[in-house]
Amino acid sequence: MRFEGVLFDIDGVVVDSPHERAWREALDALMATEWRAIAPQTRYAPERFTTAVYQGEIAGKPRESGARAALDHFGVPDAAARASTYAERKQEMLLRKIDAGEFVVFPDAMRLVLGLKARGVLLAAASSSRNASQLLRRIRADTFADQQGIRRPPIAPGTTLLDLFDADLCGAEVARGKPAPDLFLAAADALGVRPTGSLVVEDAPAGVLAAKAGRMTALGVARHADRALLVAAGADRVVTTLDEVDADALVEGRLAARAA
Repeated sequence: MRFEGVLFDIDGVVVDSPHERAWREALDALMATEWRAIAPQTRYAPERFTTAVYQGEIAGKPRESGARAALDHFGVPDAAARASTYAERKQEMLLRKIDAGEFVVFPDAMRLVLGLKARGVLLAAASSSRNASQLLRRIRADTFADQQGIRRPPIAPGTTLLDLFDADLCGAEVARGKPAPDLFLAAADALGVRPTGSLVVEDAPAGVLAAKAGRMTALGVARHADRALLVAAGADRVVTTLDEVDADALVEGRLAARAA
């Protein structure tokens, strides 16, 4: 059975965004100022906020859920009450970084998006982040295609990466965030495809869990040596780069490796 639609998480899959840096720097700033008095009661230290912590506790989750998970991880007192403050500070820092252009598209992801688009596969952007659409809108697909010598599909001048998606569910209001399947189910519905005919491309364990809960196929992207976490979450296949994926095989419903 061919995949009827491919649902892409954005942060960490399509775009190397400043989300992780914003979460880390916001907490470091709070611990050094407003929360200085409680810092000794926690397990927090700047060097302990690793990529593994971000991927395992925060990535893929709605903003306040991610904030609460991080504070719980570091043993911050009154985590539930403090989560909104942390989430707000992270958002302020994130927007400053986006405005400064501190993000880039992953070339392998762009190549896969363009390859699937050329083959007529329906695509959805499905990120928990309410900022993901803004990132996609600032990335020029026409410029990338010219630089890479990609002629299929034809890309009109001024086309952005967001324009390549048939549905944009980034930051959509759903009853439950990841690891619940609600966002991906909404994305499949927006494309008019069945969940069982959908492929989800994710880099976070929470997103893989959400895909499997929605009876979808999950392709994990281990950009941070976190293959084991994605496998444990139930990913049907894990790659370190999307250049490993054969677009023709995806059209046929197979997660096959690309020929060397």
